[in-house]
Amino acid sequence: MKHRQTISLQPYQLTSSLISTSTFWSLEDVSWMQQALSLAKQGAAREEVPVGAILVYNQQIIGQGFNEPIGRHDATAHAEIVALRDACMRLSNYRLPLQTTLYVTLEPCTMCIGALIHARVDRLIYAASEPRAGMVGSQMNLATQPFYNHSIQVHQGLCGEHSSQMLKGFFRQRRQALKNNKR
Repeated sequence: MKHRQTISLQPYQLTSSLISTSTFWSLEDVSWMQQALSLAKQGAAREEVPVGAILVYNQQIIGQGFNEPIGRHDATAHAEIVALRDACMRLSNYRLPLQTTLYVTLEPCTMCIGALIHARVDRLIYAASEPRAGMVGSQMNLATQPFYNHSIQVHQGLCGEHSSQMLKGFFRQRRQALKNNKR
């Protein structure tokens, strides 16, 4: 059995309450999420909301994408959907292999979690929560509904602060640009 190194991305102080909620991430998980964050930056460079997603199977990327609804003129072109479409085209199948993991920089919405369930993603790791429309914990948890014929293991918070800061910075710049255009 291969030994997996793990690291904690928790704050430096360890208190008894923090220890009970600490999540330890494998180095592979951190590396994949960093690649998803890099994709989010590519989206931001195109003036899209900075969200990136990577699908991984057997330690290989099988699909990737970033938000592109503006550039593609497609309301469904969220990072998760773009990554799913990429993987399905590469694999010539609408269902993904068992043990596929999606790394995404923002908690999925209703559309995206539905697509992930139908594609049979095994594991979902997301960075930042989406308090207004997140559907795997923030508003409701569609991943745990018993009426679906597939369930997804959901893990949150890996590189969450980095993703959150990128999103906040993006929207701050967008608001400033709008304010400057009104003058």
